[in-house]
Amino acid sequence: MDERDPKKLISIAHANGESREPEPLDLGARVRELRKQRDWTLEHAANQAGLARSTLSKIENGQMSPTYEALKKLAVGLQISVPQLFTPPQRDQVNGRMIVTKFGDGSAHATATYEHELLADGLTRKNMLPYRARVRARSMEEFDGWVRHDGEEFLYVLTGVVKLYTEFYEPVEMRRGDSAYYDGAMGHNVISISSEDAMILWVTSLV
Repeated sequence: MDERDPKKLISIAHANGESREPEPLDLGARVRELRKQRDWTLEHAANQAGLARSTLSKIENGQMSPTYEALKKLAVGLQISVPQLFTPPQRDQVNGRMIVTKFGDGSAHATATYEHELLADGLTRKNMLPYRARVRARSMEEFDGWVRHDGEEFLYVLTGVVKLYTEFYEPVEMRRGDSAYYDGAMGHNVISISSEDAMILWVTSLV
């Protein structure tokens, strides 16, 4: 898809009345920036993440779309959460900022178990990462262990019925309008128990 697709660009209003259109997040450039912030060579970063040097090079140069497993390895190697891989790099703070994401205009990132749509993707220096997710998983066996990350997380069921599994609590069945707030470092997974994929809203803290 053309990176200048207007559906993927959102104008941000500034205090002086001017507006600009931020570039959509380039995952490869984001990974390269995170690596260079740590003064790591490509080989060292690849070793930290447990990936081949050639694989990491292709990811950084946009020649390969990483699998969810590769994303998890990258996050672990960089000592951040998976959602933070998709957070735009921090820039100078903007006063009076706001961004609107029209329905269907979020940045899509599919995994084996979820289809994420990142919201407010063009806004920098966020303290929260909001995203809508289609829950494709139907059993815990579809996950490679628990999902864990820094920060706290809020889950709200938009459609369907899900079951929230957590490391320290009994599984909880949740329907439209139900919500949960929990520690992201506690292992957690969500499956759909509807006949169709469920839709949920997730908000993850980044601080």
